[in-house]
Amino acid sequence: MWFQVTDPADPAHVDAVLAALQGAAPRCGKVAVVAVDGPSGSGKTTLAKGLLDVLGCPVVHMDEIFPGWDGLAEAVPLLVNQVLLPLSRGRRGTYRVWDWEADAWGVSRHVDPGPVLLVEGCASSVGAAGGYAAVRVWVEAPRDQRMRRGLERDGEAYRPHWQRWAAQEQALFTADGTRAKADVVVTTGTPA
Repeated sequence: MWFQVTDPADPAHVDAVLAALQGAAPRCGKVAVVAVDGPSGSGKTTLAKGLLDVLGCPVVHMDEIFPGWDGLAEAVPLLVNQVLLPLSRGRRGTYRVWDWEADAWGVSRHVDPGPVLLVEGCASSVGAAGGYAAVRVWVEAPRDQRMRRGLERDGEAYRPHWQRWAAQEQALFTADGTRAKADVVVTTGTPA
């Protein structure tokens, strides 16, 4: 989850995204959306925290929008309809937060229109959501390192969830061609 990440972002990765943002036109009304996407454990949240330190803008974490471990694809229309579409019309976005412990919807969060919005997490630039992004960022790392990072963070008991989630990611990202649509591609970790 996003709140568990403490590692600092690579300054070169942050600079690459900021450079892309400088020349990007807003595509969500007057809001320039920076979508930080990629598979789990790749370093999206770390990069997003580095961007947040510089931009100081609102952030939407996809971890709060996924309706459970089988809800990756379902999160895209939720993001679009609850956040991006209202913002594109100059209105406040409001999304429900998934309570992972209760396995149910919990509180709601509000996102007001502003110059920049950071959307961080898997599927943040997939399908219709990608159409609202001024900058699409793809973060990747070798599969074994991503799995190791995730299990170090969440614990070995989550391995079946991670494996199920990885299959959803592969299907969704392949069908969408998400990586090929990215404005910035960032690689973390070391080659095997």
